[in-house]
Amino acid sequence: MEYNYKTSNTPFSSSSSSKVSPSLLSESAVQGPCGACKVLRRRCTRSCFLAPYFPPTEPMKFINAHKIYGASNIVKCLQELPESKRADAVSSMVYEANARIRDPVYGCAGAISHLQKRLNDVQAELAMTQAEILIMQSQQQQQQQQQQQNDNASFLDNRNLGLDWETDHWEQK
Repeated sequence: MEYNYKTSNTPFSSSSSSKVSPSLLSESAVQGPCGACKVLRRRCTRSCFLAPYFPPTEPMKFINAHKIYGASNIVKCLQELPESKRADAVSSMVYEANARIRDPVYGCAGAISHLQKRLNDVQAELAMTQAEILIMQSQQQQQQQQQQQNDNASFLDNRNLGLDWETDHWEQK
C-alpha cells in the first residue's frame, strides 16, 4: 500500500508529489524532519537538500542562519558550491549568523577585532616577561661574579695573613 503526498516544488523536496511506503512513514516518524524543515514547518523527505547540514537535534543552527540569510539564500549559496565544500560553507554561515546576532553592528568583524586586540595584549605581555627574565638573569650573573670576586679576595687575604705576621715578627727583632 502506498500513500501519495502533494508537496510544493521547493528545493526541500525532490518532486511535486512523492510516494511513500508505510515502512518509510515509520522511519521518518522516528527520525523526524531536519532542523530546516522543522523550523519552516515543511515535510522533510529523504532527498531534502538541507538535511545533511541541519540535523534535527540542532534547530538553532538553522534558526540563526535563517534569521540572517533567509532559507532561499542559504539554498542558493549551497547549490553554487561543490558538494565537498558545502559543510564548511554551512559552518561558516552559522558562525557568522551567530556572531551577527550577538553583535548586530560588527558581527564577525567585531569578534576578529577583539581577538586581534587580545593577541596584541598577550604579545606585549610576553615581551615584558621576556625582558624581566633577561634583567633577572643579568642580575644573577652580576651577583655570581661579585661572589667570585669576594671569594678570591678572601682567599688572597688568607694567604697574606701568614706573610704579614712573619714580616711583623722579624721586623720587631
